[in-house]
Amino acid sequence: MQDNLKKTSAIYWASGIVSICGIIFEVLFGAAGSYILGDGVKQYTLTISLFLTGMGIGAVISEKVTRNLILSFVWIEYLIAIIGGFSTFILFGVTAYLSAGTDAFFLYSITLIVGTLTGVELPILIRKANEIGETLNRSAARVLFSDYAGGLIGGMLFVYILRPQFGLVKTAFVVALINICVAIWLLVQFKNDIKNWKIHGVLGGVIFTVILAGVFFGEEMAFKFEQKLYRDPIVYSEQTNYQKIVLTKEQGDLRLFLDGQLQFSSTDEYRYHETLVHPAVSLTDKPSKVLILGGGDGLAIRELKKYDNIESITVVDLDPRMIELSKTHHDIVKLNNHAFNTDHVMIETKDAFNFLKENSSIYNVILIDLPDPNNESLNKLYTLEFYQLVRNHLAPGGTVMVQATSPTFATEVYWSIDKTVKATGLKTENLHVDIPSFGDWGFILAKREDFNIEDVKIKADTRFITNDLVQAMTYFGKDIDLENDNGTNLEINTLINPILIEKYTKAWQHY
Repeated sequence: MQDNLKKTSAIYWASGIVSICGIIFEVLFGAAGSYILGDGVKQYTLTISLFLTGMGIGAVISEKVTRNLILSFVWIEYLIAIIGGFSTFILFGVTAYLSAGTDAFFLYSITLIVGTLTGVELPILIRKANEIGETLNRSAARVLFSDYAGGLIGGMLFVYILRPQFGLVKTAFVVALINICVAIWLLVQFKNDIKNWKIHGVLGGVIFTVILAGVFFGEEMAFKFEQKLYRDPIVYSEQTNYQKIVLTKEQGDLRLFLDGQLQFSSTDEYRYHETLVHPAVSLTDKPSKVLILGGGDGLAIRELKKYDNIESITVVDLDPRMIELSKTHHDIVKLNNHAFNTDHVMIETKDAFNFLKENSSIYNVILIDLPDPNNESLNKLYTLEFYQLVRNHLAPGGTVMVQATSPTFATEVYWSIDKTVKATGLKTENLHVDIPSFGDWGFILAKREDFNIEDVKIKADTRFITNDLVQAMTYFGKDIDLENDNGTNLEINTLINPILIEKYTKAWQHY
């Protein structure tokens, strides 16, 4: 009787732990898809759907498993460990060396396979608990409770510990080790019921050793795969709580990538940042108080420090690690000219939308230097609701400058952003500039009052922008000028109707 209670307890503990591993693999695949394939909402939706579908298939397959239930469970865990453990490692290799589309096929296939194996686990454990003497109602209820509770724990572990501390590749190997440990532990608990259990244990030990090697060496090898995704050598790489930060450098060209998207190249970033900063400042009579939404690299601050009449600069960036890197990494510090080393720069590590909702300050100049709207969280920062908050924080006579992606490569996206800004009552002027590392790039200048672009009189020392050039930036070719489209294909982007994500993805998938 006591032995049966011990075995039953072991089954419940095993079900909880493997459930934790299952949910971690599930969200891990979503995170990997988001990083490599883009469009996080789409990737999480597909991977979670495929994983759950796989679990359903696995539940059906489990009906065929009628003998040697514990041994079957052990080998299922071994398979999950091997396939899941090497999943992200191989995914980076597939992305680096095989043709486009193969990475998506591989990811979705692995998700379905691991989901199917996960779906076989719990029915087997329920039936084993029932064999030992538990009633079906009791065994099913307790195993399912362990499963659901384990799902919560697994999700929290991934978000707060595994992903930020270990990254995608090492996390997969670490979780695989747990699967193997559970399998071997349960094998020992039921050793009297399993013929040649030591052989199965030794084989598990061999798999454990291989996976352990992956923990120590897999990330280094995957780094070589990741290097293939970038043109230049990677000099810095970090997975933070919010994004993957990568710096590359070749022949003096420093490039920053966030989640695989280029943010700047040191060879021409001054073209971007001078356009972002100087027209807005010059159109503001007293630009004493400046707000930068985004701009954690400090390059916009560098341009603002050229003005003696600016008294305070507030930078709102979600990721504190990006700020820290911009303060300490010698290449970025050299590029931003020690931008954060001044008393009148204040830093807020918050979501820009929430900052505007919670803050009541008024600013003379607002610079919106945010990544493109390629997912739900970023799309929120290009909505009517967001620009209404921006307007409410803008002082009379103040000026807003918005980076608004490329009017050439994402024409409808650019003009939809312009229409959304105008819907707040702000007056706008459209600018675009050639930035070699980006191509043709668009900006939207906005004020509460009517204004004339000819009033731009830049007095700061610049490398690129001139007063005459600003006037030239307002001219668009007939093939990309949708300002007089009368709204035929343009919509206002809102929280309820986030039209930019689909437009953005469709526009850039050809480049």
